[in-house]
Amino acid sequence: MTDRRSLLRAIFDAAVGAAHPDKMLRRYLPGPPSGRIFIVAAGKAAAAMAAAAERHYMDDAGLSADRISGVATTRHGHAVPTRQIEVIEAGHPVPDEASVRGAEKALPLATEAGADDLVLALISGGGSANWIAPAEGVSYAQKQQVNKSLLRSGAPISEMNTVRKHLSRIKGGRLARAAYPAQLVTLAISDVPHDDPAVIASGPTVPDPSTLQDARAIVERYKLQVDDAVRAALADSRNESVKPGDKVFERARFDIVAKPRDSLDAALRVAAQAGYEIIDLGADLEGEARKVAAEHARLALDARAKGKRAAIMSGGELTVIVRGNGRGGPNQEYVLAAAAVLADTKGISILAADTDGADGGGGSPTDPAGAMADEATFAKMRELKLDPVAYLDNNDATTFFEKTGDLVLTGPTLTNVNDIRVILVD
Repeated sequence: MTDRRSLLRAIFDAAVGAAHPDKMLRRYLPGPPSGRIFIVAAGKAAAAMAAAAERHYMDDAGLSADRISGVATTRHGHAVPTRQIEVIEAGHPVPDEASVRGAEKALPLATEAGADDLVLALISGGGSANWIAPAEGVSYAQKQQVNKSLLRSGAPISEMNTVRKHLSRIKGGRLARAAYPAQLVTLAISDVPHDDPAVIASGPTVPDPSTLQDARAIVERYKLQVDDAVRAALADSRNESVKPGDKVFERARFDIVAKPRDSLDAALRVAAQAGYEIIDLGADLEGEARKVAAEHARLALDARAKGKRAAIMSGGELTVIVRGNGRGGPNQEYVLAAAAVLADTKGISILAADTDGADGGGGSPTDPAGAMADEATFAKMRELKLDPVAYLDNNDATTFFEKTGDLVLTGPTLTNVNDIRVILVD
């Protein structure tokens, strides 16, 4: 591994470390109520967040075990040991039957809470897939198909979640309805551009300004393949989400405890300390991965032509329009598309990876977090006669980088603040 590769990984690791629940959750936890604490958690950081909260209330605050109960639903491979809180591992990005079980356990817990109790909702990216409680008349299989269609559509996360929350009994403020009149505190790790609480995990505890009409329009815009039962549910006024001003939010508080911007700033500091001029493209980038990559590659070529030693860095969440049948995710596709532009260029190194440790993939803990590329990659491309455009056309970045040996493998990181992309120009 070259020094530049080591630096790329150090930059990425700094971003991940800045958002770990053990580092930042405790200072946001509310004081103990006079009654019980019900912890309900969903997302890739759910188990780690629940364990941190459990340690705080039992070890620091000295609460007895009988005052704490809960359930945390997280991605397969992201579980951590807990004492009082049940941990369920479920599917992501496509939900599975465990996703249904997690939601069906969380809802009754919240409903059980009374006015003297605290419902502590710990939310992170992935919660939309980890909590599945289909609307009446919609089966689990039908909801699963909606998720598959959304993931292949290229729709931004905000639009995906608009559809999801109108087909759910837990999303779009409905968990808040279940918890009322208990005190409700939501602590969230944001994985969405602009940190909109209504989008993070499809906003189970906050008001939702989007409507059934919006959801129907998204289905039509992206020509999503959905069953008649799904179309009927999206036309049923009973499935409208909970709106601003509803009484169920009277005792509700929402705090974002970690943001993509915070993690990107941590990454920027590492690059700056290494002597690079920083070109900060922001923490909220959206768009199709290959198009954004081509734009960033041109920025790198321009910086090199001007003799700059620069780090071109960004966060956000890119998307992939699936045209082929290969393997990969938006970060791998970004690096592959950039490599296609920069294949004959010296002095440029690239990394793009998801801070949760999984970039697309099939839901396995061993899925790659992303990929990197540099002159060694370009040499391997020539040696093996690999055509990056052909792999892009088949959406098969994983196979490409398996052949070059450039996958970024981290395993579960137990957090999720979106993607980190770095291009170093030397």
